[in-house]
Amino acid sequence: MTTAVVTGGAGFIGSHVADLLVARGWDVIVLDDLSTGDRSNVSAQARFVEGSVTNLTLLRETFAGADYVFHLAALARIQPSFDDPVGHEEVNVVGTIRCLEAARDAARLRKVVVSASSACYGTPDLVPTPETAAIRCLSPYALQKYAAEQHALILGERYGVPVVALRYFNVYGPRSFSPRNPYNAYTSVVGIFANQKLAGTPLTITGDGEQQRDLVHAQDVAAANLAAALGEPSGTVYNVGGGSTITINALAALFDHPHTFVAERRGEARVTWACIDRIRAELGWAPAIDLRRGLENAC
Repeated sequence: MTTAVVTGGAGFIGSHVADLLVARGWDVIVLDDLSTGDRSNVSAQARFVEGSVTNLTLLRETFAGADYVFHLAALARIQPSFDDPVGHEEVNVVGTIRCLEAARDAARLRKVVVSASSACYGTPDLVPTPETAAIRCLSPYALQKYAAEQHALILGERYGVPVVALRYFNVYGPRSFSPRNPYNAYTSVVGIFANQKLAGTPLTITGDGEQQRDLVHAQDVAAANLAAALGEPSGTVYNVGGGSTITINALAALFDHPHTFVAERRGEARVTWACIDRIRAELGWAPAIDLRRGLENAC
């Protein structure tokens, strides 16, 4: 049986990755410290290990016997990284380095799939934005995720561990909003809007609402992780996005609910829009869930 470890597998995106692997009949181990994830997100068919990706001893024990590692554990929000850059650095960068150190010692390991971020592009000159675009980090989080990605690729090459990095754009879908997550104010805009509508409060649009976002469903992201694991290439970076864009004002209109405007947040890109030509050509992946269908179960 194929064995996979999903770090951050009790979180929003990680739980979707774990669910997909369980559905395929894999033996799945979820490692999560529950700082932002929720134990209820973990499938009953997965084994759960509570702990941090900064704990090298625990990682070595958990990775032993694994065929694949999907590294999704992170403190994954832009604005909080300004408030606690050292804490975010420890998890996002050091935690990734620790994962590669542990992977080096896992005899059966075939590949590590690392979750990276399109935040590294900042506000790009070229849209849709390819993987070759200039790196323009606007926040500690963006810099940390880019540094983690590059550490993983460099260490993977040195250690003989195949690594693929996936730069996610704006991921949305079920579980994106959890009342237990301390960073909910900075979660996916779709999750925030869905929760606000459910609560009967106005949607809060930051700035003028004309910023553009490339939205991709969490189940499509899970499928991209699987494609990256099973695909031949390694040492490669792929964009994972919807391949289209929508303004926040237009997104709010789809919710058909009153809205209000709040101050713009510094450090966030004006436009995100993925060029997904590389991942489509090399891994055969493309998003399957369109936005209107995805919004039916948005948070």
